[in-house]
Amino acid sequence: METVTLALCGDVMLGRGVDQILPCPGDPELWEPWVRDARDYVELAEAVNGPVPRPAGPAWPWGDALGFLAEAGVRVVNLETSITRDGRPAPGKSVHYRMNPGNLPALTVARPDVCALANNHVLDFGPDGLRDTLGALAGAGVRYAGAGRDAEEARRPAIVPAGDGTRVVVLSVGMSSSGIPPSWAAGPGRPGVGLVPEPSGAVAAEIIERVRRAVRPGDLVVVSIHWGSNWGYDVPPEWAGFARALIDGGVDIVHGHSSHHPRPIEIHRDRLILYGCGDLVNDYEGIGGHEEYRDDLRLLYLASIDRGSGALAGLRLVPLRARRLRLELASPGDAEWLRALLGRICPGLRFRHAPDGTLAASRA
Repeated sequence: METVTLALCGDVMLGRGVDQILPCPGDPELWEPWVRDARDYVELAEAVNGPVPRPAGPAWPWGDALGFLAEAGVRVVNLETSITRDGRPAPGKSVHYRMNPGNLPALTVARPDVCALANNHVLDFGPDGLRDTLGALAGAGVRYAGAGRDAEEARRPAIVPAGDGTRVVVLSVGMSSSGIPPSWAAGPGRPGVGLVPEPSGAVAAEIIERVRRAVRPGDLVVVSIHWGSNWGYDVPPEWAGFARALIDGGVDIVHGHSSHHPRPIEIHRDRLILYGCGDLVNDYEGIGGHEEYRDDLRLLYLASIDRGSGALAGLRLVPLRARRLRLELASPGDAEWLRALLGRICPGLRFRHAPDGTLAASRA
């Protein structure tokens, strides 16, 4: 069996405090109710875990994750940051994320093949900020899906050659349950994101039709979905029905994200469903509340897919901890906490510690 390994990342936020420690920090002004300076988020992290280098190199936020990302043939991230110096903060939102385009190496160092953009932060600095973001990604040679200068571009999949004639086709969609304002939907001649209604059979059928128009024999298909609230492990029945309908219609991986922590994993018809990957890179250290979810612990998902059938051939999860605005391999105790959590919330699967520090998943 010949396989291709996909690295599937949850929310990647390189703005605000992360942007401030990088070589080209942007304007630190914020419009949040309680915090007005992005450097305050660096100080919160330092108060908990110690000094953060300033400036830090582009690789710093990724830390120990970079070695595991390098093992993958294709890397997909949900980029929750606009890349712009300009634009006005979107009205009606209390949190806005942007990174200075001069800090783009902090994204490209991870070598992402596709950035999913259908989320609730990519238009934090309006249409001008979105145009800057799309231009910055294109200029760096990074493919994107899920947002565009009009509806046609926002609906267009990203296609990644994966060797031996295999292509990985990535579609990105977002739902209002993740906090995407309805006004952000891309339209004819209107920049925006690929917003779809809440999960239903009709929406699943429409996405499947898009897949069928884009793929050719031998392609592997990923549908990346930004959906749901920030907290909680429950998977609503309509989510499960929606994800399974996508798999039944020819999708090979459902890549869900939006929650600040991992949500359940399912294998349906030998295909992978990640209902919520959780956060990966951000500046949330030292922010109190919801401690029971341990949102300082992160997972990077490495899925090996059979090139011939699209079936899941193996799944490894890299347990990481955010410390000093950097990802480090989780301690044995923290890795065990994650393993036990996954065992509780993922019926039908079991997880064991592997020698390289990862968690190997298999059917129970």
